[in-house]
Amino acid sequence: MFTITTDSKGLISENTKMSAELFEKAGKVIPGGVTAHIKHIAPHPLVMEKAKGSKIYDVDGNEYIDYLLSYGALIHGHGHEHVQQAVMNQMETDGTTIFGTPHKLEITMAEKLIDLYPGIDMVRYTNSGLEATLLAISTAMAYTGKTKLAKFEGHYHGGYDQVLLSVNPDLEQAGGEEAPQAVPESSGIPEYYVENTIMLPFNDLESVERLLRKHANEISGLIMEPVQGGFIPAEKEFMDGIRKLTEELGIVLIFDEVKTGFRVGLGGAQEMYGIEPDLTALGKVLGGGFPVGAIGGKREFMMTTAVDDSRDILTAGADNTNKKQSVFHSGTYNGHPTVLAAGLATINVLEQTGTMDDLFTKTRKLREKLEAVYQKHGLTMQTVGASSIFNIILTDERILNYRDMEHHDANLRKEIDYELLKLGIYTKPMNRYSMSTVHSDEDIEQTVTAHGEAIRRVLNK
Repeated sequence: MFTITTDSKGLISENTKMSAELFEKAGKVIPGGVTAHIKHIAPHPLVMEKAKGSKIYDVDGNEYIDYLLSYGALIHGHGHEHVQQAVMNQMETDGTTIFGTPHKLEITMAEKLIDLYPGIDMVRYTNSGLEATLLAISTAMAYTGKTKLAKFEGHYHGGYDQVLLSVNPDLEQAGGEEAPQAVPESSGIPEYYVENTIMLPFNDLESVERLLRKHANEISGLIMEPVQGGFIPAEKEFMDGIRKLTEELGIVLIFDEVKTGFRVGLGGAQEMYGIEPDLTALGKVLGGGFPVGAIGGKREFMMTTAVDDSRDILTAGADNTNKKQSVFHSGTYNGHPTVLAAGLATINVLEQTGTMDDLFTKTRKLREKLEAVYQKHGLTMQTVGASSIFNIILTDERILNYRDMEHHDANLRKEIDYELLKLGIYTKPMNRYSMSTVHSDEDIEQTVTAHGEAIRRVLNK
């Protein structure tokens, strides 16, 4: 029997009664009551009904200032007029939502990404950031002929077997700090992936170099978030060293910029660090609120995915014997016209003079004010992040990687986050904050005031 119970946070109340009822109802037809693990909040998620700008409203009529923003995807907030108009124009002008054939916007968006991202010469589209990282890994393996993958402990690249390892591992199982062990994050992951994934410590160049040199003949690609979890930036010296090592050892360097793309700059983290990866995975902001992904990279790597006219695996009876085989990549909705129209409108707004500077200025303002509030209440806190994304970390220890988060007072942070939900500040408890171009000074002041009240409530318990 699927039932809801309250926890010590007391999230269930008369103010969120309908959310609780709908969650219980959902549990009868949806396993666990949610369609994605990340949507769950104990004891029940808040079910949303509408949104506009920086605000989001639940089914009980409660208003929240939204800092989750669909995990950072909505850089212009909810229902931005230029994005919505671009979507309506595409459907009205084209007369359809999708052709199932090539169309002009595929070229327009590819040209835009090539112009903005230093490491991109060519582009292919997917339907999510997950699919983009998956294709990037396949491309690296096909290009090098090697079958092992290197990834960093604490980095997330999507919910599939090959990378669902050591994202948030129990440190008792994770091995030594300088040579982490791959720990599955889900049941159903074959041992093959555990055995064929080389786990690396983030921001520790000496240890990474030792591991890469040891396994250089086996590793096809190294995939990484340049900003771990969207809020722990790599050190510049570390990034320079990674680029130099991968080039020397013949390892394909893959930047997962699903979180950082457009959020730390129009050219992503690679522009920020001045480093060109071999392959780049994009998603989130790129779709303007629609499902999207893209893989871009240097021509020599991207051509591994090029269509081979002499081979067709989807046509029964085709003669495919002794034909050259490229990396197969397909998808009915790849390069969806409506999605690309929304994405191009999103980028066009970001390119307007002063937009990115204003976004980053507002983010710094919020971070500084929050740090002052916590200090005023005697709590040790720092905001950690880059440009328009950051997280609240309750420690004064330097945060360079996953294991450093041990110093963070997670229980206190969670208590404060639950109080913030009651006070109309929305992000999933423990998650990072994503700013938008439509967050106002009033939103910032209201958020700072709410944090002060949430801290008082928690400390008075």
